[in-house]
Amino acid sequence: MKYLFWVLVSVFLVSCHEDDAYVAVKNTFLTVDVPENFPALVYDIEANPPTQLGFELGKKLFYDGKLSSSGFISCGFCHEQSSAFTHHGHQFSHGVNDLEGTRNTPTIANMAFFTEFAWDGATSHLDLFPIIPITNEVEMGETMTGVINKLIADAEYQKEFEMAFEEGGVNAENFLKAIAQFMVMMISSDSKYDKYVRNEAGGELTETEAMGLGVFQQKCASCHATDLFTDGSFRNNGLPPNPQLNDMGRAEVSGSDSDNYKFKVPSLRNVSLTAPYMHDGRFGSLESVLNFYTNGMVASETLDDSLRTKDGLGIALNDEEKAGLLAFFEILTDDTFINDERFSEY
Repeated sequence: MKYLFWVLVSVFLVSCHEDDAYVAVKNTFLTVDVPENFPALVYDIEANPPTQLGFELGKKLFYDGKLSSSGFISCGFCHEQSSAFTHHGHQFSHGVNDLEGTRNTPTIANMAFFTEFAWDGATSHLDLFPIIPITNEVEMGETMTGVINKLIADAEYQKEFEMAFEEGGVNAENFLKAIAQFMVMMISSDSKYDKYVRNEAGGELTETEAMGLGVFQQKCASCHATDLFTDGSFRNNGLPPNPQLNDMGRAEVSGSDSDNYKFKVPSLRNVSLTAPYMHDGRFGSLESVLNFYTNGMVASETLDDSLRTKDGLGIALNDEEKAGLLAFFEILTDDTFINDERFSEY
């Protein structure tokens, strides 16, 4: 399935300079390809159709430290392409003045397929998602007004905003739309697993990988659903609360006790590259994650019902099944995405 956008017929020339005119008419709509094994897009493409210049502007903003109060911390500081746009090896997000947060950095791949963002669903629109880290005092520590004022003072950004948007100019709406256009294009869908389910060359599974897929489908897919490998829901998976953090998860947004200790089910795409794991990054390996699901859970009122069985809490996994799952997780790595120069900083 494809959302096709062809040439942008645009007459919003910002000056009579020949180079400006050339750039403006060359601003073309980009094609957003939805893989055949994926569900439909959720993001409203018609409200903010990605264009070449909008995408390039969003990419520049994503990697620009101007978005932080220190002038150093960019979105890309915590969302590194080599680790599927997470912060590999860092338990918590951290930013200005070496301050540290309380949650692990989640991936931003395939965000156009979801309606709620961050571990607790603090926003329900992708365009608004960047406001959270920008205004977080331990991440980027800036205000939206501060960011926009810095961009207005930059002559190069003024020109790029005018070129990228028909109703041009540096303002908060265009700023957020540009970053969203960059993220909308960040689709990860070319792993060995994808080739397997689409019957493409290179998708032949080993016996262990195939066994792991079967275990996954039987014991994990109810939460890590569809080929996005998450149903986008918020669940309490039995992780013992960290008494030092006192993070109530979804309840901090909803205000409901029924959401205590519930966090968004993370996608497993590229999971072998995104350690550490869980919302608080407490596990350094996938082996530790599987051991937790086997015998590390604690009961609470909001524990997800799927993790309560007649035999007790958790997911029963023997050593062979764990080995199969670890092999399966490896085939979710999308090297094409990890090395895609469209998304790289340099």
